[in-house]
Amino acid sequence: MNTQRTLLWGIFALCLLAAQTSMGAGKTMVVTAEGLADPDADTYKRDKGLLVDALREDAKKQAIEKVVGAFVESESLVENYVLVHDRILTKTQGLIKSVIKESRPWKGKDGFMHMLIKVEVYVGSVQDALKGMSRGQRKVQIKEFGNPKIAVAVTVRNAERGGDNQRERSPIAENILKEQITGFGYRVWSKEAAAILKQQDAESALISGQTDAAASAIRRRVSDFDITGEAKFTRIDLTLKASGLKITKYKLTSWTVSCLYTHTGEEIYFNNKVPRKKSWASEDEALEDIGRLIGKEFSKDFFEQHLSQASQIYELQVSGLPAYDVGELFKKEMIGLRPVLNVDFRNFDANGVSLFEVEFAGAGNNFARLVNNTVVKPLNAKLQERAFRFSSIQGRVVKISFESESSEQEVMDRFNNTPPASLANAAPGRLKSLATSKSAMEKIASINPRAAQQLANEGNEFAGDALNAVKGF
Repeated sequence: MNTQRTLLWGIFALCLLAAQTSMGAGKTMVVTAEGLADPDADTYKRDKGLLVDALREDAKKQAIEKVVGAFVESESLVENYVLVHDRILTKTQGLIKSVIKESRPWKGKDGFMHMLIKVEVYVGSVQDALKGMSRGQRKVQIKEFGNPKIAVAVTVRNAERGGDNQRERSPIAENILKEQITGFGYRVWSKEAAAILKQQDAESALISGQTDAAASAIRRRVSDFDITGEAKFTRIDLTLKASGLKITKYKLTSWTVSCLYTHTGEEIYFNNKVPRKKSWASEDEALEDIGRLIGKEFSKDFFEQHLSQASQIYELQVSGLPAYDVGELFKKEMIGLRPVLNVDFRNFDANGVSLFEVEFAGAGNNFARLVNNTVVKPLNAKLQERAFRFSSIQGRVVKISFESESSEQEVMDRFNNTPPASLANAAPGRLKSLATSKSAMEKIASINPRAAQQLANEGNEFAGDALNAVKGF
């Protein structure tokens, strides 16, 4: 019931966003996807132009499906594919803002036509979409992420501090802000102390030869958010006309505040303020108010909504890849998988760990299950052996190992010749429209026999014969 409500919310939100695009409303998300088509279909044999159109349309639908996956669990999306297809995937013209890049079509050794596409998709305001989630769901996400670690630094400047470039930290303002953060139930992080501890942890782990532990220690010591503020004061000396008494006032001339999400380097909030007619009898009183003013810029929802964002960037470490070309083939397969919005191949090491930067759709809750079910299992289905194994996830680092008894050439042949891993957990509704020939259905049955069986039960003319042709079924 909960997954159905989530699905319906996702459909409602995206349909609403499709309507809003005509007014230019909504934020966007850049998505890379792969389109497929059956070149043996009679229709395409008669008109090659229709084949290219079908490829392009399927690629766009896959891009939209990935965005839907940011709001709806993968299993629920498959179960309700017909509804999602009819109400969302057919609206590509309204949901896609622009096509950034499109590859030339090519026929793979797997028998399918392929096309890669990178598009900018309207998803509206991610924050507004997340407001539709229940409070309980968001609490679970924060709990699984770990209460955020927030570092605070507030500086003050005025003429008495030795010029425009001289700054001093203000413990008074910082402590007011820290009280508010701890009131959220979050953790206040000292960047200075964390840097010392991080170095100690790393040195200790490296001495013992535990390089993975060293990397993990460094990640644990980094704050999630860095809030910085700066206040500029001017001192005003006044003489009261009636009594001749001299008094001093402190006037706040301006203040700035920003918030950095340290895992990506993104400055997620920044603001400048020029207060009007505000002064204090002492600098300490002024700094107390500065702490409160900065605190008002941040709410508990501010952090929760960011941690519950529609996509997350992870470092994917894959150990055991036998050759660089295998790494490239692995990257190509990742592009087609539903939860993968974008992927970059950062580094290759045949004797160690190859690095990929992957942007995954959806929030971080149940992320280990997501990786295992929608990345590892489809890849193993493609290779027809349990070569990939999910090892661990720590913070923003996912570890997968690769080990095969097959030779390097045999592994590459399986990558090239067997159907795309994305079809291993594709909905029967998509496979039905994709495979319009016996040969294509046989390829699908080899990697997704359950879907082929469902199509056979529904009376698909090719599915039954394809299942009989697949060895071992």
